[in-house]
Amino acid sequence: MMSRPHTKNARLFFLSCILSALVYFYFLQSVQRYEHLKLSLCAALLFAAYYYILKTLNNNTLILGAGLFFRLVLLLSIPNLSQDFYRFLWDGRMVLNGLNPYLFTPKSVINSSEALFPQIQLLYEGMGPLSARHFSNYPPIHQLPFVITALISSTSILGSVVGLRMIIILADIGVFIFGVKLLKTLKLPTKNIAYYFLNPLVIIELTGNLHFEGLMLFFLVAAVYFLQQNKILRSGIFMSFSILTKLIPVLFLPLLIQRLGRKNSLRYFGVILLCSLLFTLPFFEVEFLKNYSNTIGLWFTNFEFNSSIFALSKKLMLQIFNQNLMKYMPFIAPLLMSIVLLCFVRLKKTTTAGILHLFLWVLTIYYLCSTTIHPWYICALVLLCCFTKYRFALVWSGTIFLSYFAYQQDLVSDNSLWEAVEYFSVGAYMLYELSNAKGLRASSSS
Repeated sequence: MMSRPHTKNARLFFLSCILSALVYFYFLQSVQRYEHLKLSLCAALLFAAYYYILKTLNNNTLILGAGLFFRLVLLLSIPNLSQDFYRFLWDGRMVLNGLNPYLFTPKSVINSSEALFPQIQLLYEGMGPLSARHFSNYPPIHQLPFVITALISSTSILGSVVGLRMIIILADIGVFIFGVKLLKTLKLPTKNIAYYFLNPLVIIELTGNLHFEGLMLFFLVAAVYFLQQNKILRSGIFMSFSILTKLIPVLFLPLLIQRLGRKNSLRYFGVILLCSLLFTLPFFEVEFLKNYSNTIGLWFTNFEFNSSIFALSKKLMLQIFNQNLMKYMPFIAPLLMSIVLLCFVRLKKTTTAGILHLFLWVLTIYYLCSTTIHPWYICALVLLCCFTKYRFALVWSGTIFLSYFAYQQDLVSDNSLWEAVEYFSVGAYMLYELSNAKGLRASSSS
């Protein structure tokens, strides 16, 4: 039976919640990503309140209530730290008008003489020139919320934003429900779900700025829960939905082979392949694969933001070999991750707890070696840490706000100093946790 906060702490708990709600509202209403001082102060206040709430709260009902309260405070806010939602609305209205977002770039559409849907110029200008000249890179399930909101509100930006936000909030409720169920089956404290559900980065970047990592994570945690229940078919369906929302869970598939065995692996991957084909079919044309793969490839060859190991390696390559590492990334990235996955697969983890640990470390290594790490990417690590003994992802969820220091009013330029602070903090805490874990294993075996 979960207890309520002690009476002497209850007032401080509710005060922390009210303070957090006010800061969330101010953050999304008034802070731009280039206003570094405001952004830093807001993030610091939110994480201080988050830390206090985690220390005092162990009631799942209150965790759910507080998390929903913070999210609903943001319901009518227009995202202020990301332009991506303009592209979401664009893609949804494109599909609703019978156009395939994988075959037509916004730039090609806007240059046509016909205004295909309301607010087309506003959406085009809002998404920015980078997104406007590329085909959509959002997988088919990711497109579904865009179409739903276009059906509900095809003439109002705010109406569409509220529609997208409600879908993300519902996805987070799903994460909460399946997360608690999974924690129970793993015999872990169910209050661990608060690490994710009350995390300021999760609330700001997913609910606030409308990134759909939450939908991907809902499908992922449901897939792992059903795997724990040995419901292979159901798990495979949810895993396919997770992959079709964001491609990242593809990294996890090799880690499941030992757990599933040969026969179930064939069934599992067969279900994923079948679902992928079914949901891709409505968009499929000859040019689809070419356009989509080229767009995805651009993220490895043309874009760089908040990178860590990659940035260091790039500087070394330029100084020692006078070569630009970026042009080799289409070959280096798959090779590196193949080696990492092979090493982790050889560990032969077959328990659900062991697999979740592998998920956490594989994704961490992937992000550390990536050319681009946007703040919302870390939300997946925050959720995975709920099912493990490691908490370095919580540190990263705070320090990654420093990546916004790269944004100026009219340009984006990586700030090496603040990136160093971000990654040094994460690395130091990660090493601290690893050394503690090693010490505990040594003492238990002696």
